[in-house]
Amino acid sequence: MNVTITENPALDDIEVSVACPRIDERVQRIVASLGAYDRTLTGERDGAVHRIDRDEVCYAETVDGRTFLYTADAVYRTPLKLYELEDKLAGTEFVRASKQMLVNFDHVASIRPALNARLQLMLDNDEAVIVSRQYAPAIKHKLGL
Repeated sequence: MNVTITENPALDDIEVSVACPRIDERVQRIVASLGAYDRTLTGERDGAVHRIDRDEVCYAETVDGRTFLYTADAVYRTPLKLYELEDKLAGTEFVRASKQMLVNFDHVASIRPALNARLQLMLDNDEAVIVSRQYAPAIKHKLGL
């Protein structure tokens, strides 16, 4: 693999170009890992579209077919489906908590067991979210338990 870096002061942002003889698994992994550097999400609130740093998002939830991003002080509607958001946030601290929710593990203040083998996550914005039985093992694995 050859890597070429060219400095161009006329550019406003980083531009990455991948040239390859064929698109294989290695190329797909490289492109996916580059996507992890895109730190912003877009969300709509009060008729305006906002850019939100992904680290500010406490959790994302789908309600009635619409996906929302929850920060410490606001709620934004995103055009992405939850599975698209999960793909975009792969390799970050976001973990699936239920079929309807992704949680940013950086915002988890405490974890306690709940009924029926579920978990309750207390977030640093004082909200409590429930992790379903199906996704509890992934949370425990993230904790090293």
